[in-house]
Amino acid sequence: MKNTIIIVLILLVLGFGGYVLTRPATPLMSDTDPTAQENKPVSEEVATTTDMTKEMVNGTERTVIGKSIEKRNITAYHYGTGTDEVLLVGGIHGGYSWNTSLVAFEAMKYLKANPTAIPSNVTVTVIPVLNPDGLAKVTGKEGEFVVSDITATQAVQASGRFNVNEVDLNRNFDCAWQATGMWQNKPVSAGSAVFSEPESMAVKAYIESTKPKAVIVWYSAAGGVYSSSCDNGVLPATKNLTDVFAKASGYPAHESFDFYETTGDMANWLAKVNIPAISVLLTNHTDTEWTKNKAGIEAVLKIFAK
Repeated sequence: MKNTIIIVLILLVLGFGGYVLTRPATPLMSDTDPTAQENKPVSEEVATTTDMTKEMVNGTERTVIGKSIEKRNITAYHYGTGTDEVLLVGGIHGGYSWNTSLVAFEAMKYLKANPTAIPSNVTVTVIPVLNPDGLAKVTGKEGEFVVSDITATQAVQASGRFNVNEVDLNRNFDCAWQATGMWQNKPVSAGSAVFSEPESMAVKAYIESTKPKAVIVWYSAAGGVYSSSCDNGVLPATKNLTDVFAKASGYPAHESFDFYETTGDMANWLAKVNIPAISVLLTNHTDTEWTKNKAGIEAVLKIFAK
């Protein structure tokens, strides 16, 4: 009897142990569990668009700093190898001010063809199109274009000023922001909050990561160089930047833009975060005035040469 009990106990232990060793593991979360879906790793595609990794394309280093609402790349192009960055920005008003993107493309060609124009301690970064959806609405193209591509009516060009959410990106930055901004005598949407738009958020993230020494933003059309300011007046370095670009280019220099109130302005936000910045307004909506702007860029680069 005793031997029989021992044998039964041994069989029970072996049987339970076999079950433990051979049964399939219970998943911690079901594939259909909403919590499981929320905790999945970020996809490769999303990670690639947010890590701002530099890559070499056709001999030029570039960084995709973000994507527009319609998933067009917002790209920064880099020239030179120095640690001090000078940033040039065009196309914040998309198809309305398409010539600001053209002058940025001209700058890119010049910098690539003339690397010795860039001081050894400087990198020049160009973001030629900050509002790619608004520009594509007017040019019908992704990226670079020529004047003959502009066949849209003036009404369409005006609508191309805004992003797909119909927000004026140059009213979406954190300086005296208001939900409704002004464009000339027209009220325009400035977004639901500061940096509510992916385009403005992309350039904010890039600027905060690189901390450029100076920023030049092109607009049209008034024909002048305007200092940035927010709350505490014009920074001394900004005043110098304004005077240097204006003297070299021949544009008149202005301490402020006072044709009408501009809230949420990109250049003024840069002043708020203590980065010298100027707005260069081309004289009209069609010409790049490249000779003047080339002279201004060259003069600015000399400020930072060590």
